[in-house]
Amino acid sequence: MPEVPVKLYLDKLLKPCRDVARGLALVPGPVKDQALRAMADRIGEDEEKILAANQKDVDAVGKSYEADVNKDRMKAAVARLRMKADDVKDIVERLRVIADQPDPVGAVTSRWERPDGLQVSRVRVPIGVIGVISEMKPLVTVESIALCLKSGNLCVFRGAPEWTLTHQAIEASLRAAAKASGLPENAWIAVERPEKEIAIELMRSGKVLDAIVPRGGAGLRKAVMEQAKMPVLASDGGLTQIYVDAETDIPMAQNVVINSKAQLAAAGNALDTLLVQQIVARQFLPPLINRLLDEFKIEVRACPKTMALMGQMAMTGHTAITAAGEHDWRTQFQAPVLAVKMVANMDEALAHIVEHGPCMTAVIATTRYESALRFTREVDAAAVFINASSRLNAGDSYGFGADVGLSGSRLHAKGPIGLEQLTCEKYVAFGTGQLRLPHPVPEAYFDAIMLKRP
Repeated sequence: MPEVPVKLYLDKLLKPCRDVARGLALVPGPVKDQALRAMADRIGEDEEKILAANQKDVDAVGKSYEADVNKDRMKAAVARLRMKADDVKDIVERLRVIADQPDPVGAVTSRWERPDGLQVSRVRVPIGVIGVISEMKPLVTVESIALCLKSGNLCVFRGAPEWTLTHQAIEASLRAAAKASGLPENAWIAVERPEKEIAIELMRSGKVLDAIVPRGGAGLRKAVMEQAKMPVLASDGGLTQIYVDAETDIPMAQNVVINSKAQLAAAGNALDTLLVQQIVARQFLPPLINRLLDEFKIEVRACPKTMALMGQMAMTGHTAITAAGEHDWRTQFQAPVLAVKMVANMDEALAHIVEHGPCMTAVIATTRYESALRFTREVDAAAVFINASSRLNAGDSYGFGADVGLSGSRLHAKGPIGLEQLTCEKYVAFGTGQLRLPHPVPEAYFDAIMLKRP
């Protein structure tokens, strides 16, 4: 029997979304927390089943690479796919961390009373139905489902096909715990078909999905930004740039740069461009670049002044230090590559950041308070750090447990998209019979209707 066409399959899967989302938005916080903790317990209990399913996925990928002469490619693919007991423990811990976070749904963010006695509040409510398309590991699958569940949203999740059996095992554990905890049936929806067209159709399902989240590399983010028929959350786009001021603690600043770049070079908040004030460059750059090249195997693309400063190393054709091209200043590398430029002062640094934006994460390394204040005030970025690694631009670093990615958007929210950012606000107003009146209110209205005077 032929498979149902992709569009019909997805339409049928998404048909109940609105009804389910309405019920999910009303689930009390304690019920959600109890369910998340039960899900964590069940994942821990089913560790062996999950790892066994993962081994089958690993074996399948290994077989697909048998004919590939490049064995390094096979090893990298297998290593990326393989889960260990520690990975299962990470999933369990992340579920418990999310359960322990405050429930944002129903939180009153502000309240005030108008002169006519109308009491107005702003209240947090779920966004609704959120699609997640992921190329990332199963931790991201669980994290996305749990964050949407806790924030009262229905998650429609499409994971990477190479983890199919792993996802199925994890999801079976999650669903068993969720059902036993009293959550609505289909508290999230898993899209299991592997075709690429499924992801494209999901991006175009603007009548059902209220927002979509891409969790993956630059190619996925670009496709979602171009194809999506709904708002995109957490696109991860935008550069990460560090400016090293003349007045700085050099060892501290070097450590900040190294951590920002080398701790996880593929991350969306890993350093892309390093700007160093020229007056401190001779002390700062050579030892730093030597460490990046030799110890961390980071490729450096340098401006002419930096090339000249590095002198013999650059001139002898060191394969890891080359002249930067114009495109390097605009590239979010997400790879072991760093662009380095000397600047005359902060004015030039700020101008460079503006010209080569958008900027996701900006960092200044300085001991001068006035410089730090100016940088935070003038730089246009989703997050600004003073004397701290750009890798800290993440939900867990800010204390709200986890996030579904980073956003550089000028609308809705900047920075990590966590529980609070997965909600929006509505107005709730309590009255005692107040009416809309002409403005300004004629004196006769006060006498005729006995309105309360301001």
